[in-house]
Amino acid sequence: MDKSAQVEKYHMVPIDNLQGYDVRPGMYEINGATAIPGGVNFTIHSHNATSCELLLFHRMESEPFAIIPFPEQYKIGNVYSMIVFGLNIEDFEYAYSVDGPFDPKKGLVFDKTKYLLDPYAKAVTGQSVWGKPVALNNVYKARVVKNDFDWKDFKKASIPMEDLVIYELHVRGFTKDGSSELEENERGTFEGVRKKIPYLKELGVNAVELMPIFEFDETRDKREVDGKTLLDYWGYNPISFFAPNTSYSSKIEFNREGNELKRLIKELNENGIEVFLDVVFNHTAEGNELGPYISFKGLDNNIYYMLTPDGYYYNFSGCGNTLNCNHPIVHQMILECLRYWVVNYRVNGFRFDLATILGRNEDGSPMNKPPLLQSLAFDPILGDVKLIAEAWDAGGLYQVGSFPSWNRWSEWNGRYRDDIRNFLKGSGGAYLASNRITGSTDIYDEVYRGSNASVNFITCHDGFTLYDLFSYNYKHNDANGWNNTDGTNDNLSWNCGAEGETDDPAVLSLRYRMIRNACTVLMMSRGIPMFFAGDEFCNTAFGNNNAYCQDNIISWLDWNLLKKNKKTFDFFKRVIKFRKDHHVIRKNTKICSLGFPYISTHGKRPFENQYNTDTKFIGIMYAGRNEENEIEDEIIYVAINTYWERDTFTMPNIAYEYKWKVVIDTMDENGYIEDKNVILDGSNCIIGPRSVMVFRNVDKHLE
Repeated sequence: MDKSAQVEKYHMVPIDNLQGYDVRPGMYEINGATAIPGGVNFTIHSHNATSCELLLFHRMESEPFAIIPFPEQYKIGNVYSMIVFGLNIEDFEYAYSVDGPFDPKKGLVFDKTKYLLDPYAKAVTGQSVWGKPVALNNVYKARVVKNDFDWKDFKKASIPMEDLVIYELHVRGFTKDGSSELEENERGTFEGVRKKIPYLKELGVNAVELMPIFEFDETRDKREVDGKTLLDYWGYNPISFFAPNTSYSSKIEFNREGNELKRLIKELNENGIEVFLDVVFNHTAEGNELGPYISFKGLDNNIYYMLTPDGYYYNFSGCGNTLNCNHPIVHQMILECLRYWVVNYRVNGFRFDLATILGRNEDGSPMNKPPLLQSLAFDPILGDVKLIAEAWDAGGLYQVGSFPSWNRWSEWNGRYRDDIRNFLKGSGGAYLASNRITGSTDIYDEVYRGSNASVNFITCHDGFTLYDLFSYNYKHNDANGWNNTDGTNDNLSWNCGAEGETDDPAVLSLRYRMIRNACTVLMMSRGIPMFFAGDEFCNTAFGNNNAYCQDNIISWLDWNLLKKNKKTFDFFKRVIKFRKDHHVIRKNTKICSLGFPYISTHGKRPFENQYNTDTKFIGIMYAGRNEENEIEDEIIYVAINTYWERDTFTMPNIAYEYKWKVVIDTMDENGYIEDKNVILDGSNCIIGPRSVMVFRNVDKHLE
């Protein structure tokens, strides 16, 4: 069928000819560029623009081969829409030129000479080779994408929130190092992560949280320090919210950008692992007044960004600008964006970077009921998607425990991180630590926030790795080139007696034990556990607690450490499995037959929990019925000793029906000793220095 016949079949009849192209008014409700039978529909909107032109480029060229103005009659309201017939999406890339008033004090900075990226672009060109700046005069262009990925009989993993164990990873850093033992073109890509699915399954995690995979410019602040090239490696500077980072693909996917990511998401879900995206809606790579025109600045600067009364940029993100999230136009874009990733990529959840910005008004003030956050909470398409907020921003707004939630939003619990770090290193804070371990109910009201509000973490991409947390008292960020002034100074870390690398066996033994302690406490805490990739085999950033610019072994996982620290990996694996096997750790079940409460806290004597500043021992007990066999009681007791000497404590009495069995003891170099069948005849127990023990109930007749 020739093109004219195809057009007639679908009743898409051209009504004008512009610059040699047959055109007609487009589909105004569909933003972006969409392939249709016989042509391509282009739709873009601007509140203040006076004219708009569509620019068509040959692949890899910087000047357009065609400039097609949108006729005035093709504009409805503030929307320009046009169907251009006879275009083959494989033959062109596109951008826009938009004209309008220039009055910076009013936030109007239109410049017709700037080539603008479609804010709804599904693929961005010129970024496919990692570390190379956008070529061709820094012009960002878009490509039309075929949405024909075959999901077959795909079914989401759909894991209940309380059952999640989240694993945060950086797509490039996860497999970029040669020690990952992948083919060179697979290293640092979506395909590289896919090849590691068997590893993730063995570890036992059931959700991966991918650090930013939206298209970003890693070369934005490219510089040389001590002979090394530093890049904006983490990716928290988005260029386009709808387009995946093409440099994370193992091969070029012309007009099918995203297929490799879709395959990764599909296979992770098929293996029982959900996929969360770390999304950055708080700012863009356009920066402040000195930053480049990429997209939003040239379309509607005073709508997309929060501006001061004299036209300057508010900077609650710490990155030069702040997205005006609760303006209806921006609100609509973010909602459409998240829907797009859920519908077209089957994403299971989102973690929102600096999410308090999403709750700020246009003047920067916090809102009681932010329209955007409420919309995301109740949107039907996002109905079964997990929503996780980083409940603070660079402007000083800290909302851990008070983030607007509608019982839908969970939060990275920064207070969990701080209070657990502080207690584990022996600096006190037993009362706070006990609250964090038992679900932070002093922060999250179960009626208004639910039992799954707290995402518990001790480490994440931002800060020390778990190994470094117990190897360094101070940050060592000299490689970043800022004279060690960047990164937080208050890490609540402890080097166990020697700063950095050491051959001292006593120090090393203590470090590994402290790692086992942290892992055990995290997995025995009520709430959703999360840890950073590589912590399970003691990956190090060599004391750098702000490795955002380090595209090298400082940030890459060194898989050789998996072999070196196999015992630590095995410990993580077994403790994760123990958490999964025992429902009472994760949620309240039916009341246990002995009448114990669902959760109780203890001192060295049962139920005596009047902790003070000198308290170094905490006991936590979970009790209920086994959900799979409601006749059986399930009782778990966690003992934590942060004192530098061993101690003695008394367990709650369960001698009516049971004995206590030791299942975890971090004093053991393997940590997990259930197979040794250690049964307590009585209720008194000795716990080693700086260690954690876990017990479970067993039949009293068990020998």
